[in-house]
Amino acid sequence: MRYVTNLPYETKEEEHVTIPMSDGVRLSAHIWRPTSSEQEPVPAVLEYIPYRKRDLTAVRDSIHHPYLAGHGYACVRVDLRGTGDSEGVLRDEYLEREQADAEEILAWLAEQPWCDGGTGMMGISWGAFAALQVAARQPPGLKAIAIASFTDDRHADDMHYMGGALLSDNLAEAGTMFAYGTCPPDPAVVGDRWRGMWHERLENTEPWVLEWLRHQRRDDYWRHASVCEDYSSVRCPVLASSGWADGYSNAVTRLLGNLDVPRKGLIGPWSHKFPHLGEPGPAIGYLQELVRWWDHWLKGVDNGVMDGPMLLAWMQESVPPSTSYEERPGRWVGEPDWPSPHIRPLTHPLSRHTIGPAQDASAAPSEGGEAMTVRSPLSVGQFAGKWASYNAPPDLPYDQREEDGGSLVFDSEPLTEPVEILGSPSVELDLTVSEPVALVAARLSDVSPDGAATRVSYGILNLTRRDSTESPEPLEPGRRYRATIPLNGVAQAFPPGHRIRLSLSTSYWPLAWPAPKPARLGVHEHSSTLTLPVRPVDEPDEVPSSPFGEPEGTAPLAMTQVTPPEERWEVKRDLIGYHSELDIVKDRGTVRFEDIGLEAGRRAHERYTAVADDFTSVGGETTWTMRFRRDDWDARVVTSTRLTCDETDFFVDATLDAYEADRRVFSRTWNEKVPRDLL
Repeated sequence: MRYVTNLPYETKEEEHVTIPMSDGVRLSAHIWRPTSSEQEPVPAVLEYIPYRKRDLTAVRDSIHHPYLAGHGYACVRVDLRGTGDSEGVLRDEYLEREQADAEEILAWLAEQPWCDGGTGMMGISWGAFAALQVAARQPPGLKAIAIASFTDDRHADDMHYMGGALLSDNLAEAGTMFAYGTCPPDPAVVGDRWRGMWHERLENTEPWVLEWLRHQRRDDYWRHASVCEDYSSVRCPVLASSGWADGYSNAVTRLLGNLDVPRKGLIGPWSHKFPHLGEPGPAIGYLQELVRWWDHWLKGVDNGVMDGPMLLAWMQESVPPSTSYEERPGRWVGEPDWPSPHIRPLTHPLSRHTIGPAQDASAAPSEGGEAMTVRSPLSVGQFAGKWASYNAPPDLPYDQREEDGGSLVFDSEPLTEPVEILGSPSVELDLTVSEPVALVAARLSDVSPDGAATRVSYGILNLTRRDSTESPEPLEPGRRYRATIPLNGVAQAFPPGHRIRLSLSTSYWPLAWPAPKPARLGVHEHSSTLTLPVRPVDEPDEVPSSPFGEPEGTAPLAMTQVTPPEERWEVKRDLIGYHSELDIVKDRGTVRFEDIGLEAGRRAHERYTAVADDFTSVGGETTWTMRFRRDDWDARVVTSTRLTCDETDFFVDATLDAYEADRRVFSRTWNEKVPRDLL
């Protein structure tokens, strides 16, 4: 990344500004703005997240907020209620109170003498969720948003219930927020009130996984703040981006296809990262794109930002399987609209382990065909990687051949010419199952001539939700059903000599929680199909080879690594007791923020276990340690959440311990049971 020192505007920084809410709670804001803004007001851009602006996101914030401020904007980074140095308690994600707070913040910004009344919102992940959800509420003065790595569907396309199946990231993310939501504010900012604010958080927090497990169907809990319920509610321009390695690779195209506002989409090869920090690379000059976006929509500059394709996507080339990539080779392609007139869905019938020749998607599948069967072991899924890759520790799917050993596998013939796809593949199955609750995982892989299989995309479906996630129904063993499994969107080039592989399994642990009992799946081949969104290879890309500048930003905040980080991703198998385990460590070590003399450390440890093929033996545990230290102030939070099950219930066992130095000052445990609901 190129660090920029000469910017069009000189800037000033206000590290702790309190913004009053209507109920008396005060939120903490960090503001960067041009020094001239008091005489010449500027638009304000808000990023609104729970991840602690003073320390844990301070380095990242220092790269992009001063950069945007130096281009003529008041950039405002606010800690959500109950996080960082803001007052109150964070009780769950995306609550009505959170969005009402955001509206009040925007109104407060518009009234400041240094703001011209126009506002925007930006962010990645939670910040992008917040911006899209607030945009749907149409607050006065919100003129545009720029969002990365988000979803418009909280139930089916977040880390909770993919295809109606419970994701392990539901537990992992709940563990993350259990830790972040119980951390103390900084006494150097809030003064002697810090201890009272901290204990208010500790005493009023419960593991969020409990609430998420209480809503296993798509109900009003998930409909709230899911913009897909009413796309017409969004009436401001939207710049939407994500990455193919991210769990949030689908929402960009859904917004492009469903919104009726000026909109642009950008999908790169990245994991859960901003595009200017994108891994795998290539990263792009995203902050320059933001400046152009804000200049047009907040300042009225006629700069052609809406010219060119509606969607820019990175067409990935074939690569060997790996759990991490520095770069993904490929090229940028452009689509004028979405759905694109260039994409042709081609349907391939399945037949005796082969993927048949393509036919038009409208062609009816044959009704014949003998059923092929599979009952997958729990080991299928140990090389699946994370639902949402962060590219650290290495968390992408590895070679799929071992997974394929417990799956039904259908291969194309070796390709005689290149094939490129852009969009969401889908699988339609004519099937039977042996149990009333069952899931199917479908994986699309690129198989090289040496046999190595690189997963390209995948999808999961809880078959009890094949027709409805609101009103699931148990399956009747032996009865034939039709079910469609959408796979995650992707742009992928398959070269000549390679094969395209579809793999079907009845387990995908630990990425997805298994059914109560192992089920045998029968697939009637000739009446089952794979549909690929094919983009003709000779289709013009409609973009220059390098449409973006080099990544740039302002110099990051000074930070010293006091203790080293640790990253681990290990698959373990005991062939005596048949115990298997996925062990993940993501330890950032301890860092010192030199400007405020603060040391901060955070360590996450996840373990997912199973015994043999006992589907009720599976369990997941996430443990976090967060520590903050300066002079004689030393505060630490340790959280642990364990999720286990039997055939009828889930069991949550959780602990929360808080320490000042080595003295424990708070402790609480939870032991709860939640019934399984056809899951």
